[in-house]
Amino acid sequence: MAVRALIFDVDGTLAETEELHRIAFNRTFSEAGLPWVWDRDLYKQLLSVTGGRERIEHYARQVGAGDVDAAALHRRKTEFYNELMVPGTVELRPGVEDLLNRARAAGLDLAIGTTTSRPNVVGLMAATLGEDALSWFRSVRTGEDTKRKKPDPEVYKLVLADLGHRPEDCLIFEDSENGLRAARAVNVPTIITPSIYTGDNNFAGADYIFKNLDEPFSILKFTPEFIFGDVPTGVRDLLFHG
Repeated sequence: MAVRALIFDVDGTLAETEELHRIAFNRTFSEAGLPWVWDRDLYKQLLSVTGGRERIEHYARQVGAGDVDAAALHRRKTEFYNELMVPGTVELRPGVEDLLNRARAAGLDLAIGTTTSRPNVVGLMAATLGEDALSWFRSVRTGEDTKRKKPDPEVYKLVLADLGHRPEDCLIFEDSENGLRAARAVNVPTIITPSIYTGDNNFAGADYIFKNLDEPFSILKFTPEFIFGDVPTGVRDLLFHG
């Protein structure tokens, strides 16, 4: 397998950002005078709905509050999130920065395919890797670029079109079942690193599942046909290092 590009989801994959999102949602609801509090158990359930605005709309229907302006609430939530997103608040997940640096040194293309908002991506990059880090990525596709959110593969189709590589020459990094379904729909080999909220998702069909990118030998689950000796050379060089 000749790896030419690495494509990353953001929330839960690059960093454990979902707790910060949850706090921002709750601050938004409080400011708006809504009696909504999303605790961790409820938020875990709501993460099955991809997209912040869509999540608000879904919850509003559940509680019979059809008159809320979900778009306005989501814009305010994004403002709160980026106010909270300062250096030191969130760290990249283990192994992520090292993998990015090695991929850049090897001349691989980097890309982002996420359904979160572009300001959230910009904020995370600046807070963890520096103001110029977004320029490392040849393609950055976010929720503003798509009409349909994951598990629909639209965002990954856009990224692949930007890169111009064959699907089999790319790797997608995801943390959720919805993300995996989107990745598999475009036939790109997929590496899963479950996040704090997605450990019990169904990852059937993933090519590799690791605890995190710093512990590639901590494989949580194998696909039936996968044995260690069959790891393609390109994947081995990227992940099984040191």
